[in-house]
Amino acid sequence: MSFCVVGAGFSGAVIARHLAERGHKVTLLDERPHIGGNCYTERDAETGVMVHRYGPHIFHTADQRVWDYVRRFGTFHPYINRVKAVSGGHVYSLPVNLLTINQFFGTVMGPKEAREFIEAKADRSITEPRSFEEQALSMIGPELYRAFFYGYTRKQWGLEPTELPASILRRLPLRFNYDDNYFSHPYQGMPEEGYTAIIRNILDVDGISIRTSCSFENIEEDFTHIFYTGPIDRYFKFRLGRLGYRTLDFERFTDDGDHQGTAVINYCDEQVPFTRISEHKHFAPWEQHKFSKTVCFREYSRLAEQEDVPYYPIRQVNEKRMLDSYIELARQQKGV
Repeated sequence: MSFCVVGAGFSGAVIARHLAERGHKVTLLDERPHIGGNCYTERDAETGVMVHRYGPHIFHTADQRVWDYVRRFGTFHPYINRVKAVSGGHVYSLPVNLLTINQFFGTVMGPKEAREFIEAKADRSITEPRSFEEQALSMIGPELYRAFFYGYTRKQWGLEPTELPASILRRLPLRFNYDDNYFSHPYQGMPEEGYTAIIRNILDVDGISIRTSCSFENIEEDFTHIFYTGPIDRYFKFRLGRLGYRTLDFERFTDDGDHQGTAVINYCDEQVPFTRISEHKHFAPWEQHKFSKTVCFREYSRLAEQEDVPYYPIRQVNEKRMLDSYIELARQQKGV
């Protein structure tokens, strides 16, 4: 059987290997000039730092099978994502935890006191939050919401938080201890040689033909089955309309030594035009001492236009209806 896999990121690579190991012929396509998808990493030519070209990625999972699988293809070093945030001229710890609460309110509370304090701040009249703003107010109250989420969310999504679904915030933790690990999964790490090397090793098996700089729309061969990992509206040539996405612009700059002292700092104030700065040598602490210079990226979020990379899907009510209609179309397809 012959298969076509569209997209050479993690999903496409794992699917392609699984099929090839079972004796099938696989054509793997990606319209970019490289494999790796949004996880693509490469050495920065000026500084030598391993750069996440499409923004930072930290590998984290609760599934031991997944963790064991990726480590077959390269060494992963332990890595904890400890995000900092600048708000109102001060630096805080994220996600919101006991240190953040005590820093922000100028208090020295323990877990029980802090929980009662935040519960008193939270709007308990909101029993079923329908929007991002209602979710925030019902969780943490107005002060923390305004300081860390309101301005940042408007920059990131280009919308009022009242227009965004509650689910966007619901997945973020609120902790009443000093745990500043951004993720709660038991398996977290960074690949020693970057993500591109991991995906290259996954694809190192007989039976896979890789075509980069090649769009699915330009393929004329017939395949037994197609695995498509691109945007669903594009697959159907936007016949029901275009789904909304946010995209990112990255502003690169270098510095001598260490620029900000950590991998990621969020800028929560709305008057600061970018959402965060990432300093990439901090994503590889086992080798950062080797580099005399450092490379950083400011991230700017905006509405994705036709030729842009679609990073974050916008899930407003009308968007959800359109997506559901596309999903219904997808269910009617054969061989995809």
